Amino acid sequence: MSLAGSMPDFFWTPHSGYHWDGSARRFFEGWYVRLTLPECGESFAFMYSIDDPAGQSALSGGAAQILGPSEQYHVAWLPDVRGFWAWPHRLGVGHGQRIAGAGQRGGYLPPAAFWQQVKQGYQLTATQHQGCLVDDVTGAIARWQYEIEPVYGWGAPDQPPRATAGWLSYLPIFEPGWQVLMAHGRATGWVEWQGHRYEFEQAPTYLEKNWGGAFPQRWFWIQANAFAAIPDLTITAVGGKRQVLGREETVGLVGLHWAGKFIALTSLQAAVTWQVAPWGSWQMTIADHRYRIVLRGQSKCPPAQVRVPTRAGLRFECWDTTQGQLTVSVWERSPRSPLRQTLLLEAETHLAALEVGGQGWQEPWQFAKGLI
Repeated sequence: MSLAGSMPDFFWTPHSGYHWDGSARRFFEGWYVRLTLPECGESFAFMYSIDDPAGQSALSGGAAQILGPSEQYHVAWLPDVRGFWAWPHRLGVGHGQRIAGAGQRGGYLPPAAFWQQVKQGYQLTATQHQGCLVDDVTGAIARWQYEIEPVYGWGAPDQPPRATAGWLSYLPIFEPGWQVLMAHGRATGWVEWQGHRYEFEQAPTYLEKNWGGAFPQRWFWIQANAFAAIPDLTITAVGGKRQVLGREETVGLVGLHWAGKFIALTSLQAAVTWQVAPWGSWQMTIADHRYRIVLRGQSKCPPAQVRVPTRAGLRFECWDTTQGQLTVSVWERSPRSPLRQTLLLEAETHLAALEVGGQGWQEPWQFAKGLI
């Protein structure tokens, strides 16, 4: 079921607005946009961030990173915070360096005006994504413009979108905050990448964001929404060590959308176990009285490194692939006998995003809570 007919509600996705309170405290906000092109087996992962937007610290400034075809890494630094803008109550963010005579302060521009006034930068809303970035090291140029049709937010499609971390996420107790803005959407437009032009229609896309003082101490992440046999299936899974009121806790979550259904299980209400290698293997099982979900991810290729926010600014503390193998199995349990299970769904893709990040990855990470 598409949400395109109720677009104003989709704009109100919880936490889609900008979170900075105007203070000079250590702060970052980041946006992740993934565009998958199943026909050629490639992805574009766009990562935008702003650090200390008050502009009064050595870390103040923005960055735009892209993990492109063949997992080539592209980065452009946007140090002038005056060129950054974000809407406070719905998804709208951009950062740009204007051409001479166009002024320096940021703000949303109609697509045609963006090309006329912005030397390099990006802008993103729930329905449109556009940019031009020059890699600071290689000089390679990436340009793109495409429209987005939202399909699934976070939650049942016949209900308003939900906060990914629940109602407690509205209180300033988690570090960092995290929200899936669009679990699944369809993108139509083009990307120009190092001399090659990719044109696409109805390509799977995904958006999420995070904000706070730093990323978790340690985490893994799984995302996929390009399953050939089930085109509207989308999955997001995460495990991490986060700060809650100054204490560290380990949490896990799996969320799936397909065929108008939504299943979300968290370690706060469900049993969970995972075994994640420093690189190459992700195994996770989560279950409650109604569902049991099993994920198996694998990557045989070396990881790509990307930068993530830390207390000391953006650092290479994250290892990624957008070419991961992922198998998903969903079982429904009998209400009378949890041992009796019916297989609801089994799917696989070779275009999964698989990630590990933070500290402590010299050894595998094994975790278990409750009985599966």
